[in-house]
Amino acid sequence: MRDTPGKTPIWKAIANALRSDLAEGRYTPGDKLPTEAALADRFGVNRHTVRHGVSVLVDEGLVRTRRGAGAFVAATPTDYPIGNRVRFHENLIAAGRRPEKRMLALDERAATVGEAQALQIKAGDPVCAYNGLSLADGQPIAVFESLFPLVHLAGITDALRDTSSVTKALGIVGVGDYNRASTRLTAVRATATQAIHLQVAEGDPLLRSSGVNIAGQGRPVEYGRTWFVGDRVTLTLET
Repeated sequence: MRDTPGKTPIWKAIANALRSDLAEGRYTPGDKLPTEAALADRFGVNRHTVRHGVSVLVDEGLVRTRRGAGAFVAATPTDYPIGNRVRFHENLIAAGRRPEKRMLALDERAATVGEAQALQIKAGDPVCAYNGLSLADGQPIAVFESLFPLVHLAGITDALRDTSSVTKALGIVGVGDYNRASTRLTAVRATATQAIHLQVAEGDPLLRSSGVNIAGQGRPVEYGRTWFVGDRVTLTLET
């Protein structure tokens, strides 16, 4: 088989097919992939083309190779529900993954016009901005920014400094429960700084999720934006 101008290169098609196998659970972390010979037979190509396709998954951190032993699955995409109850730790634990959050920055600043509209406050009102990195089993899957209206949530900055959990921090300032009011998904490209944190290349595709969480009587308590690595997360819609 040879690449045809204007069509997907064969090595890239092989990488896509193997990535789909991982997403569908055909192989799980620790499993050994079929040999190059077996994959060459499956796709009707030579071993060099197979090796090129597998190397893409190695670069993405999904597969690891051991000299003389073969290729092994390092990670599979994480299922992440985006229904009306979005809870990072609960979602990952339910998916059988080990959740972890790392705080990148925490400060207070003035809300932009768009942020104020989402939080139903005035432009220029103070907000707490929490920037962080989300990981599953030690692998970066997303960077995020969460904004909280200080006019309604006094003390949220200190609460977040004490605990990286948004749910716990909101509980400390009196918000016992909250739900997702809206979610917007957009395909974007990784910026240089996002690429560093997510261990991807600048310009790689990301999926941006923007959402508003509300507490009792529909009052917005959080406006969040999350940039997911598309190959590492499968977003699922809960109904």
